[in-house]
Amino acid sequence: MRLTRAGEYAIRCILYLSNKGENVLVSKKEIAEQMNIPSQFLGKIAQQLAKSGIVEITQGAKGGMKLSNPPEKISLLDVVESVIGEIYLNDCIAKPKSCTRSCECLVHDVWHKARTGLRETLKEVTFNEFVK
Repeated sequence: MRLTRAGEYAIRCILYLSNKGENVLVSKKEIAEQMNIPSQFLGKIAQQLAKSGIVEITQGAKGGMKLSNPPEKISLLDVVESVIGEIYLNDCIAKPKSCTRSCECLVHDVWHKARTGLRETLKEVTFNEFVK
């Protein structure tokens, strides 16, 4: 599994907002410039983060983004899955009916265990751990 560019940019965005502090409205332009995120891509990511309840977006000349919750309540898992969807390592875990061998496959349980472990690890890490 490889983290998508959208996932990476979403993490950068939340890292920046976390370090700015709670209830601090930051322009998308500032985030894009400081975190090296293409501005249009950040707009799309911001919409997904807002839909997931991670950020609040304020429109207008003095608009921008701010965290909806304190950094200690936002996990890496929350951010990654807000932009890429729920993490699955392969199709047999994501869509069990897509594989006729799921019930008898010797590797199926390993994929499930690996997915569970990855999700648990990402869930344990919150953004307050990265605040300087």
